[in-house]
Amino acid sequence: MQSHDPGLRKTKQHGDDILVFAHAHPAEALFENLETSEQGLTLQQAEDRRVIYGKNELPVSPPLPAWKCFVSQFNNVLIYILIASGVISLAMQHFVDSGVIFAVILINGFVGFVQESKAEAALRAIKSMAQTRCLVLRDGATNTINSSELVPGDVVLIQAGDRVPADIRLFYCKDLSCDESALTGESKPVRKTTGIKEQNTELSERTNMAFLGTMSTFGVARGIVCRTGNSTEIGTINTLVQNTTLALTPLQQQLKKFAFLLSLGILFVAISTTLYGFFIKNQPLTEMLQAAIGIAVASIPEGLPAVVTIALAIGVQRMAKNKALVRHLPSVEVLGSVDVICSDKTGTLTTNQMTARAIVTPFGQYSISGEGYRPIGTIENTSTDKQPLNFPTDSRDISLDNAALVALLCNDSHLSEENGEWVLHGDPTEGALLSLARKHGLSPENCNREWQKINELPFETERRYMATLHQNPTTHAIISIKGAPDKLIEYSRFQLSECGETQPINPDFWQDTLKELAGGGMRVMALAQKTPARNGTELSHDDIQSNLTLLALVGISDPPRPEVIDSIKRCHAAGITVKMITGDNALTAVAIGRELGLKAEKSLTGQDLEGLPVEHLTKIVTEVDIFARTSPTNKLQLVAALQRCGHIVAMTGDGVNDAPALRKADIGVAMGHSGTDAAKEAADIVLLDDNFNTIANAVAEGRTVYNNIVKSILFVLPTSLAEAGVIMTAIFLNSLLPITTAQILWVNMVTAVTLALALAFERSHQNIMRLPPRSRTQGLITFSLLLRIFLVGIATAVVVFGLFSHYQSSGASLELSRTVSVNTLVMIEAVYLLNCRYLHQSIFRKNMFRGAQPSLLAITLVILIQLGFTYLPLSQQIFGLSSLALKDWVLVVAAAIALMLLVEFEKLLVGIVSSFYRERTRNRTQAAPLPPHL
Repeated sequence: MQSHDPGLRKTKQHGDDILVFAHAHPAEALFENLETSEQGLTLQQAEDRRVIYGKNELPVSPPLPAWKCFVSQFNNVLIYILIASGVISLAMQHFVDSGVIFAVILINGFVGFVQESKAEAALRAIKSMAQTRCLVLRDGATNTINSSELVPGDVVLIQAGDRVPADIRLFYCKDLSCDESALTGESKPVRKTTGIKEQNTELSERTNMAFLGTMSTFGVARGIVCRTGNSTEIGTINTLVQNTTLALTPLQQQLKKFAFLLSLGILFVAISTTLYGFFIKNQPLTEMLQAAIGIAVASIPEGLPAVVTIALAIGVQRMAKNKALVRHLPSVEVLGSVDVICSDKTGTLTTNQMTARAIVTPFGQYSISGEGYRPIGTIENTSTDKQPLNFPTDSRDISLDNAALVALLCNDSHLSEENGEWVLHGDPTEGALLSLARKHGLSPENCNREWQKINELPFETERRYMATLHQNPTTHAIISIKGAPDKLIEYSRFQLSECGETQPINPDFWQDTLKELAGGGMRVMALAQKTPARNGTELSHDDIQSNLTLLALVGISDPPRPEVIDSIKRCHAAGITVKMITGDNALTAVAIGRELGLKAEKSLTGQDLEGLPVEHLTKIVTEVDIFARTSPTNKLQLVAALQRCGHIVAMTGDGVNDAPALRKADIGVAMGHSGTDAAKEAADIVLLDDNFNTIANAVAEGRTVYNNIVKSILFVLPTSLAEAGVIMTAIFLNSLLPITTAQILWVNMVTAVTLALALAFERSHQNIMRLPPRSRTQGLITFSLLLRIFLVGIATAVVVFGLFSHYQSSGASLELSRTVSVNTLVMIEAVYLLNCRYLHQSIFRKNMFRGAQPSLLAITLVILIQLGFTYLPLSQQIFGLSSLALKDWVLVVAAAIALMLLVEFEKLLVGIVSSFYRERTRNRTQAAPLPPHL
């Protein structure tokens, strides 16, 4: 806890660090320090302290006003360029063109605003809006109040199923267990005690504390509130989240750099052309300034910001259909560039539901299928034929049958099916045993009717077992016991033979089995029974601590989600490394990691990471896939270290302890169903189905969005280059302009709204997840694509200017010559759109028109628009055009087809050269001598 925390300064008024390290002090010291007792505060004390401490709430940033959210949609460099082109058009008194440009700007802003608003509304619907209520002693009487009214010194009563309302030092505890997975990542419920702990005890081992936001699963307790609001452990994490700055996404960085370089290029060309015409060609300055404005208008890709925004919006809609809620548009593309996914374990890679995975008796080792509390699965004997057993008819192991009965009877929890989901009411370990008994074919209703509970010894931390006494009216009474294996092995004298007779226990067998199950990262529970020596209702600890018959050891763990293993394989195939960063213990993390297909040879704990030099941490983080016992600060350090290595990092999680890392990562992904509010608020994307496979699908969609943006740039820039080139050529040759500024704006408007937009609808190709992720340093346009832009731009300028010169030299009117030039430019773009559908592959392929419906529709629409543009009298009058004859159209179409073939030839040539160099590099690698150590 940091001393600059204002909430902490308040607690220091009551005794320096005693409240910060309450776990290291006896409860009596806190009562004295906070001037209270086990009877709680008086009402007046509570009111006075509320003035000092404020409400027991975490500070929440106010939502961004709607108008600011709308204005923020225009905070984009490309939008600035679009505004500049609209202003230029307005200055040139092209009111229609400037109106269209500004309309596009507003539409883009509206699309982004609506999308973000919908995402936030959906997120608010996911969040639980109910305020926590708690039991507190005031003036010695029990009261139910809102948790926000708690103050340090209050005495709180905790019962099973309660959400802990503050950080509480426990002074009375009766079998209390708390689920702290959201805070610490520990998958198993933590048994609470009242004893003093060392000051430097890890958070997950402070068993005398109950922490704000965690859930009590069993037992009862009382405790004194020592920290509230932002001074709590969750409050510390909340401060860490707020202090974590957000960086620009890779696409935003690249677009910013691209727009800056493009602006410099436009400025340089416009000024150079003006100076050349004025000083070298002796042209009037006013004409040269108009020409410079024309070059600027021609060079600015007005439609590109709209296409980028719409491509992102389309990606958002597609991901929403696949259960991924995107909170911010740029987040869509970031997933496409991710090369490392850091994932929390509990609840993200695993079900966060304890499950019996294995059971061992003296005569069989059984594996148990199924996940979570859902009582559907099989039990198969892995030591024999490995065939699933159909209980009870196939069972030949009396120890297994009796163990299943003990698992059901020695149990205070129950399962219920609600809306198709199995819900546990009680302790997670007991839930796993109930599911095991049901998979064995036992019915809780029938067994409880047949075996009436007479007495019970509840679980106590000191004794580490639970026992129940049941009576069957027609037969006899039995004592069912479950507990820690070391205790029950010690108390057991017998085990069952194959025929069901008791025989002396084999301690070595049970100890070896215990080591094997625990070595697999499982929590081990022993099941035993005993026939009582006397009739009646009495049950004492003396009955349990001798002469037990040990039936079985059960291995229990939080299993991987069934779909995660395949999802991780998909990620590995796509060149994406998956790392597990969990608060759980190392043994469990390694076992789960091995099941998931992660590198499990080596793991590190948060304690191992403490104090490591930055350069050492940067090296380690790339070599290790499993990090256990990590704190929120450790997770933050690991994400930052990966980013320093140049990786683009996605962080997934569902707990409060994941929130800082979710915010720090390039892309934060939270679980929408099981995730905490803190995790959802910190994330960029929320998975509505809590399915890790959705992340893999989102990565594919992100890659598609990025490819579509690159295709759009590849399509738009040659047009701008050709238009500027035509004007510059005319100036250098003292020729009339083949195309006017008004005609340029028309071409840019029509092609942006139709042709370029079609590329935003392109679907993923089937190999998208077999390609490696792109580097953070890779630009939007690679060198080979840059060459294509110049090739197409220059070739288009040459063709347009050539046709214009041909018509002028043939005596055609200026209107006819310019009409041919404009239509040639548009037709080249229409055909070039097909080239752009594949960045490196030829369009002449089998099923070349598969998925091309948006492009074909756009081309058809542009042709129809151009026919109206060319032949309508009003259009001819506004833009200075003339009608074209059939022979004119033949020339226009022929020029477009020639450009299309030129681009396909360039793809073929670049492909041959690339293959040659790849083969040459491979041969050199194979021919190189092996390093000495090999």
